[in-house]
Order: sequence, then structure tokens, then C-alpha cells
Amino acid sequence: MRIRSLGVIDDAVVELSPGFTAVTGETGAGKTMVVTSLGLLLGGRADAALVRIGAKNAVVEGRIAVPEDAAAAVRAEEAGAELDDGALLISRTVSAEGRSRAHLGGRSVPVGMLAELADDLVAVHGQTDQQGLLKLTRQRQALDRYAGDAVAGPLAKYAEAYRRLRAVTRELEEITTRARERAQEADLLRYGLDEVAAVEPRAGEDVELAEEAERLGHAEALASAATAAHAALAGNPEDPEGVDASTLVAGAQRALDAVRVHDPALAALAERIGEVGILLRDVAGELAGYADDLDADPLRLAAVEERRAALTALTRKYGEDVAAVLAWAEQGAARLTELDGDDERIGELTAERDALRAELGGLAQALTDARTEAAERFAAAVTAELASLAMPHARVSFAIRQTEDPEGVEVGGRTVAYGPSGVDEVELLLAPHPGAPPRPIAKGASGGELSRVMLAVEVVFAGTDPVPTYLFDEVDAGVGGKAAVEIGRRLARLAKSAQVVVVTHLPQVAAFADRQLLVEKTNDGSVTRSGVKVLEGEERIRELSRMLAGQEDSETARAHAEELLETARSDA
Repeated sequence: MRIRSLGVIDDAVVELSPGFTAVTGETGAGKTMVVTSLGLLLGGRADAALVRIGAKNAVVEGRIAVPEDAAAAVRAEEAGAELDDGALLISRTVSAEGRSRAHLGGRSVPVGMLAELADDLVAVHGQTDQQGLLKLTRQRQALDRYAGDAVAGPLAKYAEAYRRLRAVTRELEEITTRARERAQEADLLRYGLDEVAAVEPRAGEDVELAEEAERLGHAEALASAATAAHAALAGNPEDPEGVDASTLVAGAQRALDAVRVHDPALAALAERIGEVGILLRDVAGELAGYADDLDADPLRLAAVEERRAALTALTRKYGEDVAAVLAWAEQGAARLTELDGDDERIGELTAERDALRAELGGLAQALTDARTEAAERFAAAVTAELASLAMPHARVSFAIRQTEDPEGVEVGGRTVAYGPSGVDEVELLLAPHPGAPPRPIAKGASGGELSRVMLAVEVVFAGTDPVPTYLFDEVDAGVGGKAAVEIGRRLARLAKSAQVVVVTHLPQVAAFADRQLLVEKTNDGSVTRSGVKVLEGEERIRELSRMLAGQEDSETARAHAEELLETARSDA
């Protein structure tokens, strides 16, 4: 990783080797920034406070080796990222204003994409994770993760049934609690539908009636105009001397007919005049028929206006025109059918709810059985690990219990509370020594014991659900002496199958590392590129001596440091 302008780090490169890497340094030197940097690369929350004072932004760049067929590589390529010689290049920028940008394999991606890849790449554990392990929800999740498909299968079916039951219950509650409102709505719909049915409107009827009313209201003027137009075109029988259009056109045609044989152009014009004559006669005939058919009928006009008034009463209430009124009626009828079917629907929903509750109870029992079986194996494996962590007499177990609830589901002849993950309350118990009763780890474990329990849990996970890299941030807090040596030894064993990075203050842990990195500040309080260096030989002995006694040149501390390194080498 390259880290720039992050916290106390000005510009530094951190090379994490395969195997076990220990990151050490004075308190406040910036060791935790290594963890923070990796967290940012894996989609962690950006905070403007992380940006070094005076800098515009903080930048973290990382190169992570990923097999081409790994899930993370496949998902990255789906997002448009490209692998660089078998490695995934990731960068994260955080501005001083708090804005954040992410790049994956040369492609800009949402920060959430990095978080999606995180689970397949790195398991990060710090002191906050220890506190998380105290929560019952986290303990249940840890057990489910260990159980694998044995729990995942029934849990998926349970979750689906649970979601359906919630939906059915909500609908049933809505129908029953809003019964009065729904009855009032049904009455209003019936009244409106009866009004529409009484009028029986037809689609487009309002437009037709408006046109007819306009025609009937101006019948005399229309008839007079049609008669006058007919006379102008075809002549008036009462005025035989009058000149009309048809007569004039006929005269024009006769004039041309006499000479049309002498010029084709004139013949064409004569043909067109003939067509005009035909058109005039057709129009004149239609005008005569229009005038004869037009009837100024006051009774019909009154009937039309009465019908239009009835339609207007509907459009005032139910739609802007008859088409909208008919659409409202169709929708209203469907809604009324739904409301009238409430009693039947209540019966159907009640039956479905009862069936789902019974199904949920059966799935919950299957979940409990799978968790109980897995809990025995998980507890035995963690207990065995604790024996390797200087807790040879400690015993870990799980309490799996349910809470009585009359509104719950029936499981094993009892009615118990249920939730989206089943009916089980899972609690991790610890008996630190023989004769001690098992107690919740929140109450029965010291800080050092809790660190070792969490490490043991992670080691067990490594055997069943491994990730390529494990990062521990001072999870050895509160531990010392022989227990610290055992933690170092166990981390070294874990590093034989995965990359392990540990930020630690304990020399007993650091001595077991394949590589030790020292983070140190310069005189101006920053960590520069040269401020993160690999310790070898004499430099590593001096750093272990400082960690042991606070004095790099103490002969006693040096002897102890050399002894620790020799112990670690012989154990390997």
C-alpha cells in the first residue's frame, strides 16, 4: 500500500509480505493508520478528519494479489476492472471536505463496490470487533457462518416465509382496522355507480350532442344559407332570368367545345371546365338535400339540452368528459368488488396467515436443530484453540434458547417469539477454569481472555470459511506473559495458510512474525516514506528490546529479545 496525507502519515509505502507481518512502533506513531488505510481500500467509511492538516486530500493505493478465478476477481471484472498481472489495483481518495472517490482496476467505481469485495479478500479485526462479539446478534451470526449450508438453506426458506407472513399480516390488519372507512368508501362508490348507470352514457355521446345542439339552435340561419347557396350554383326556379354558376360554367364549356379540336391545350382546359360543372351540380344537389332535411324542431332541441344537462351532472363529479366518467365507473366497479369481498378476503388471509405461521414454526425448528448441532462442533473447536492460547482449562459453549410469547409461533409444543432470523437467542458462554460456571463472555471474560476467544473464533473460521488475508489491530490488548507467547505462536500457525498482519505492542507476538515493520515519526511529527521500514537483524533486536523494556540498548532486554526470536524460530 502507498499512503499519502492520512493522519500522521505524510507519504509512506507499506509492503506486506506473505506469511506473518507484525507492525510495531511507539504509541501514536501511526500504526493504526495501516489498519485505517486498508479499511478505506475495502470500502470503509470516509472521514474528513482523516486527511492530514494542510493537505487537500488523503490517498490510499493498494495492490492485492487475486487469483483470476476468485470470486473477487470475477466481480471486479464484471464492474469493468482489469487485473494487472494477477493483481487488483485499488485506490481511494478522501478530500478535506469529506468527499470520497474509489477506483478499481483503473475504473471509477462506487465505494460500495469495494465493500462487496471486502468479504472475499480481507478479514479485519480490531478492539471494536471484540466489543461486537459481545452482542448476541453477532454471536448468532458467527454461529450461522460456521454452520454454513446446514443453516443457510433453512434460513433462506425461513426468511422468505417470514417476509410473506409479514405482508399477509399487514394486509389483514389494514382490512380489519379500516373496516368502517372501507364500508363508507363502498357506499360512496355504489351511489356514484348508480348515478352513472341511471344516465347510461355512451362513449363520445357528449361530443355528438354538442354538435346537434349547435345545429338545431341555428336551424333557420343554416337553411336560409343553404338555399341561397343552392340558388347561386343551380339557379332559382322563381327567377328564370337569373344568372347562376352552373349556367355560366356550361356556357364556358360550349364556347370551348366549338374550337377544342384545334389545340390540345385548349381541349385540356375544356375537360377541366367539364369537371367543374360536374362538381357544381353535385354540391348543388347536396345543398338542396341539406336544406330539405334540416328541421328546426324545438322539441328535439329541448331533449338534446336535457340529455346534455344529465351528462354534465356526471362530468362535474366523476370526470372531465364522458370518456373519463366511463373510466371512473369501470375502476369504481372493480374497487367495489374488492371492498365487497372483504369478508371473503379476510377468511383467505387468515387461513394463509395460519398456514404460514405453521410453516414458520417447522422451519424455525429446523434452524434450531442445525444451530444446536453446529454449536457443539463450534464450541469444541474454539475450546481446542483456547488450549493453544494459554487457556488450557477454559471451556466454551453456546446457550440456544427461545422466549415465550403468546403472539409467537409454535415450536416444539411452545409458543415463542420469532424474528427475521428465527426464534433462537444464541449466546456464547465461557468457563475460564474448572469449577467455574459457564457465563456470557460479556460478563465472564477479561479483556485478555476476550482477545483470545476472538482469535480462537477467527482461527476456527479460517479452517471452514477462509479468506486470503487477516488483519488484527491490537487484539492482543490486555494480554501478557505466556498468553502473549501463545498468541504469537498461534498467529504464526494461522499464517501458514493465509496472510496475517498484526498491529501489536507485544514483543512476544512480534517475535513470531516472518517480517516486522516499524512505523516511526520524523522530528516534525509526520511519517514519511522512510518512516515505515522492514526490521532485520540488529534493528529488529533493538525494536523488540524497546518493546520489552522501553530501552533499545538494555543488555537484559536485548538478551530477552534474542531469546524470544530464537523461541519463535525453533517453533517454526
